Amino acid sequence: MDLTEYVPVVPDFPETGVGFRDITPLLANPAAFRESIDRLQESCADYPYDTVAAFDARGFLWAAPLADRTAKPLIPIRKAGKLPRAAAVESYTGEYAEVRVEMHADAVAEGDRVLLVDDVIATGESMAAGVRLVEGLGGTVAACAALLEIGALSGRDRLDGYPVVSLLGKL
Repeated sequence: MDLTEYVPVVPDFPETGVGFRDITPLLANPAAFRESIDRLQESCADYPYDTVAAFDARGFLWAAPLADRTAKPLIPIRKAGKLPRAAAVESYTGEYAEVRVEMHADAVAEGDRVLLVDDVIATGESMAAGVRLVEGLGGTVAACAALLEIGALSGRDRLDGYPVVSLLGKL
């Protein structure tokens, strides 16, 4: 199954000049969505991990089933102000604005190997903030995984030294 058929480019969204990768057709097709989770699980098997951390909100779509299938804990990385307990916070410059993300301060134990999961690696800044959160809490990053990456934005370059799994490659 060619999963790229289920991720069309929407021109000029959310602003002129941007080619937005729309994952909703993939989500709307149960066989394609299941296949994407199967392939992500298989692709990440080479990078042993103790826990899965997912970015708010689309990263949750792949990370939750992956955590369930592998019987690993799931850690949410949320936009600032959304977590109820003490949290570690990181900021980064996103594609459109400054963003603050957080993870519960007790979510990662010293030495935990964490698989970071998101839907897209664009500029790489959000994933790099996730790396800083994990490492700041004493964990190590097993790999940075996403459904796809946008090659023109060179996000992989910001993750130098970390394994990057891009299920659909650079689109």
